[in-house]
Amino acid sequence: MIWGLLLSLRPRQWIKNLFLFAGLVFSRNLLNLPLLWTVLAAFGLFCLLSGSVYLINDILDRQRDRRHPIKRLRPVASGQVPVNVALGVALALALGSLALSFHLQPAFGGVASAYFFLISAYSLWLKHYVIVDVMAVAMGFVLRAVAGAVVIDVPISHWLLICTVLVALFLALGKRRHELVLLEEGAGEHRGILREYSPYLLDQMIAVVTASTVVTYALYTVSRGTVQKFGTTRLIWTFPFVLYGVFRYLYLIHRRGSGGRPEEALLSDLALLLDVLL
Repeated sequence: MIWGLLLSLRPRQWIKNLFLFAGLVFSRNLLNLPLLWTVLAAFGLFCLLSGSVYLINDILDRQRDRRHPIKRLRPVASGQVPVNVALGVALALALGSLALSFHLQPAFGGVASAYFFLISAYSLWLKHYVIVDVMAVAMGFVLRAVAGAVVIDVPISHWLLICTVLVALFLALGKRRHELVLLEEGAGEHRGILREYSPYLLDQMIAVVTASTVVTYALYTVSRGTVQKFGTTRLIWTFPFVLYGVFRYLYLIHRRGSGGRPEEALLSDLALLLDVLL
């Protein structure tokens, strides 16, 4: 049961919380050890907080998960972890991590609370509304990025917010497409909102978001504010890596069927991982 609880916290999906480091990196404070330790603490708290949300989501979705070819193996859906135990652990993690968040930095605690209520609202209501569902997921990523900037008291760039929204929408739409293709006729039974989507519609939306992401990042690298901050015009040299990363992920979605779990695609695909590091 303990192992099942740990799995239910989705450690692999904690990689999404790396968005908290965006403010640290783009404010040029990555090597500032005091600030780095602060963001690491914030990262840990968000991992606990997101873990509590995953547990709550598994409790709410346990009946639907039992009809999914993969999700039926989740500890709560399979019965490995009793519902009352999962709920108790989820509440303890949520309350504990929020209390520590306010102790770390009051503004950070406020953003963490907003994140928790947004994702909880998504699990309860927002995931049932077409387009709103993926936008709610994207806003979760934005709040992660905002939290990372707030906790070290650095300005939140509008470029950071726009790029985060677009990348998050790209990942969320890719996941919806993977579910739709994987489950085929049974997609609507597993997740009702999938009845409102089609592979063609999702491909159109992904195309819009992909183009917007690439163009936004290109404009960011050559903007006057960016050039002044970094003291160089050479940031545009990173553009080919961003372009390759987007194309590689599209390849994984369409040819390898890897869009269902973005965190696994990043960790398991050597070419994509190397591109991110570069």
